[in-house]
Order: sequence, then structure tokens, then C-alpha cells
Amino acid sequence: MKTKTNITNTQKTSHQTQGLGSESDKQFLPTGSQRADRPVIDWQKRTANRNLPTQDLLALLRTQAPDLYNLAQIVGKWVWIQFSEKQPSTTTARLAQFGFHWNNKRQVWQNPCGPVTVDASPDDPRAKYGATFAADMQAA
Repeated sequence: MKTKTNITNTQKTSHQTQGLGSESDKQFLPTGSQRADRPVIDWQKRTANRNLPTQDLLALLRTQAPDLYNLAQIVGKWVWIQFSEKQPSTTTARLAQFGFHWNNKRQVWQNPCGPVTVDASPDDPRAKYGATFAADMQAA
């Protein structure tokens, strides 16, 4: 016999109550069955970090995550970070906390540094805007 379970507001997970839609975002959500070794993301800080202007995000990375700052590339107003290998969950959680999301098509972590436009270009933005490492700009 099938039964339906009613879920109260207190039982809903964060992505149900906050309206987060992307599957890559959901993997970092704290849930009742979450593994103890998986870092927890502060979603308010993540949202705030996604809306920071490019230079403010770079300043945050420079002070709080110099290892990520050294990998950061500026593409237009976006900040991209790319690794040659898969990263541990602690690194991906840090990236998520800083407002980055995984772009599977381009194989990079991206932060839009503000509102995202609805019309995504099929072309590689690096061809239009170029890509500059943030650390190279700091030395100049």
C-alpha cells in the first residue's frame, strides 16, 4: 500500500525553502543524512558573495583564500577558477561559499560577480573578453 508523507516547513531542506535550483548547488546543502565530513555552506554569505563586484570578490579571495586567488582569472566581469584535476569536497565547498558554481560545459568554477543575464552565449567568453589572471594584475 502506498502512503503519502506530509512534509512540514520545518522538515524541508534548505533548497526547498530558499528556492535554490541548480543541482551543483544542492550537493553542498546540509541535510539530515549529510555525511559528517562534508562542509556546510552558509547560503546567505554565498548569495552575498555572488553579488559582489569583481574587484571586491578578488579582494576577498586575496585575503581569505590566497591559493584560490592565485588561480582566479577575470573573464569580462566574471571570475573563473580552473583546476587540472578534480578537487576534494573541502575545496569545492570553499568555492561554493565564495559564490562560485560549476560550469560543466566549460569545466570551470565561475562567479558572475553580480546579476546573471538570461541569454547565455554559446561562444566562449574568453574569445570576446580575454582572460587575465588576477594575480598578474595585482603585481602590475
